[in-house]
Amino acid sequence: MEGKGLEVFEVGPCEDAYHMGFLTGQRFSNKIRSRLATDLTLRDQLLPFVRSPQSQPLIKALSDTNRKKFPRYWAELVGIAEGSGVPLLHIILLNFRKEILPFVPKTSTKPSEDTIDDCSDILVVSDSMAFAAHNEDANVALVGHTYLIKGTLHTGLSFTAYTYAGELPSCAFGFNSHGLAFTLNSAPPTEDEIVAGGIGRNFISRDLLEATSIDDALAAMEDSNTVALLHVKRIHSSEVSVGHSYNLVDVKKRRILNVETASRNRVSIHEVGAVPFFHANMYLHLHVEQADENSISKQKRAALLPKKSKDDSLSLVGDMEDARYPIYITGPLLYTLCTAVINLDEQTLSIVEGNPKEGETSHVFSMT
Repeated sequence: MEGKGLEVFEVGPCEDAYHMGFLTGQRFSNKIRSRLATDLTLRDQLLPFVRSPQSQPLIKALSDTNRKKFPRYWAELVGIAEGSGVPLLHIILLNFRKEILPFVPKTSTKPSEDTIDDCSDILVVSDSMAFAAHNEDANVALVGHTYLIKGTLHTGLSFTAYTYAGELPSCAFGFNSHGLAFTLNSAPPTEDEIVAGGIGRNFISRDLLEATSIDDALAAMEDSNTVALLHVKRIHSSEVSVGHSYNLVDVKKRRILNVETASRNRVSIHEVGAVPFFHANMYLHLHVEQADENSISKQKRAALLPKKSKDDSLSLVGDMEDARYPIYITGPLLYTLCTAVINLDEQTLSIVEGNPKEGETSHVFSMT
């Protein structure tokens, strides 16, 4: 189903990663330029910071580390910049905004628009149902500045990824032809937990789009008390700068794993079962120092709501009862751009535009 507003671009196989990025940048040049022109975080924080001498070691470390670890994805990023005709530095700032913003000097007590937490999921795998419902929450600058990339590689693997204009696919959600999908939740730690110049989360999630199965993402498992700590091949092998929460979905094996990561190679996993699992923007099983009133409020609200059916769960991610910290967000700084619903039994990913309580399904993709 073709959506009314969310454009789909099919690209590949291409001669190389740079060419795939170039074609994407060229196709969405107007959207990328429009985002750059309206992104207040870029204008008021990132660009002034990058002009200062103290920013140069950080930008160089991020660029060098990620180019060395993921040369193909770095070439794709360069292709996006050159295809869209915008400065490479601006594309770098968009893709590393979460890794850079903690180091931008604070000029006021008001939180940055891009440091406010975003995204939430309800996950369940029981005998009667298995699905993930994900709210994609983002800065107001992303409203109207997203698209879907359907990429095909020379290996035969293909992926579909909800993509922010100017960024690598995907810092949001996606799936590939092996039946592996993921959604992401921000999990911001305190400043003491952040490591400068590490691997960027956009590069890790781009790599996940090429995982062949959940076993490809998970190299080994070992139990530690009641929490299973995983060496995650595509996640744990990267020395991340800032932590994140990954919801890995394998429709063929009917499994959902929530993987929480933090700097210094810390990883923890929770396997989702029959008890519905709600995850917003705080660590739930990895012991990391954090303080997040927003997510605490969302967790408490979610605990009160029924979760016996898929409709219950869609009502949960559409809940706006808490005016200060609603689960479904309509501004002024953050917006829920869409809701993605992954049905493991039907092996589909659906995108709902508007509140999932009554919104329209704009796209339905088969995942096999």
